[in-house]
Amino acid sequence: MSNQEDIAAARPGHGLLGAWLDASAHLADGVLRANRSLVSPFDAADGDEREIEEGAPGVTHTERGWTVETEFADPEAVSVGDVVEFSKTLVEDEVRAFAAASGDTNRLHLDEEYAEESRFGGTIVHGTLVSGIISAALARLPGVVVYLSQESSFLGPVEPGQATTAVCEVVEDLGGGRFRLTTDVLADGETVVEGEAVVLIEDAPE
Repeated sequence: MSNQEDIAAARPGHGLLGAWLDASAHLADGVLRANRSLVSPFDAADGDEREIEEGAPGVTHTERGWTVETEFADPEAVSVGDVVEFSKTLVEDEVRAFAAASGDTNRLHLDEEYAEESRFGGTIVHGTLVSGIISAALARLPGVVVYLSQESSFLGPVEPGQATTAVCEVVEDLGGGRFRLTTDVLADGETVVEGEAVVLIEDAPE
C-alpha cells in the first residue's frame, strides 16, 4: 500500500485536513522517488562494495571507489588545522539521477550532441553535484556536522568520468561549536571550485 493509500484509509473525513494530508502524501512520495533515483546508481553489485566507515560515526557507509583521507589533531574533536579529503568519480548515471531528482534537466548535462556545440565541447556535471562532494567531506569530521553556510566560486567544468576531490580545512574556531573551513574541489588535480563554509558541530549521539 502506498503512502497515499495509508493516509486515505486512516483519515476520517475530507475538508482542509484531508487536502493537507493529500498534499503531504504527494510530497512524501516525491521525496521517496527522488531518494530512490539517487541511490540506485550507487547500489552495490555485491556485498563487499558497501561497508560501514570506521571512525565516522555520523556516516552510514562507503562505496567502492570512494576514498577518504584525514589529518586530525584529535580524532574525536575538531581543531583548527584539521583537514579532510573526500574523493570519488562522478559518472554519467549519477548526473542523470541528479537531474531527475533535482529537476535540473539542462541539456548541457544530458545531451552530448547539444553540449558539443557549447563552449564546453561536451556534457558537464551539474555544479551543484560537483560541490555536493564538499558535503560528503564535511560529514567525515568528528561529531554531528550541520551546514550553516556555503560560499563557492566555480572556476571550471567537470566532465562525467572525471575524478573529483573535495578538500576541506578548518581555518577558524568561531565559538559555540561553529567552525569556518575552506572548501575546494579538484578535478584531475585542477581546482574547479573554491569556497568557504561555516558548520555547527555537536557531539555524536551515544
